[in-house]
Amino acid sequence: MAKLYSKHPKKEQVNQNPKQETIDFLLSYSKSLSVLHYNNLKFETLLN
Repeated sequence: MAKLYSKHPKKEQVNQNPKQETIDFLLSYSKSLSVLHYNNLKFETLLN
């Protein structure tokens, strides 16, 4: 059986919603990311 490393389990679930700033950053990053596959190579570039 797996060993539990925490002695006291949390009794409440913490709401872990991301900030709007984080969402905007990830969306803009994913829009500017370009991936080019050539033979067995993969090139990732940021189009800023």
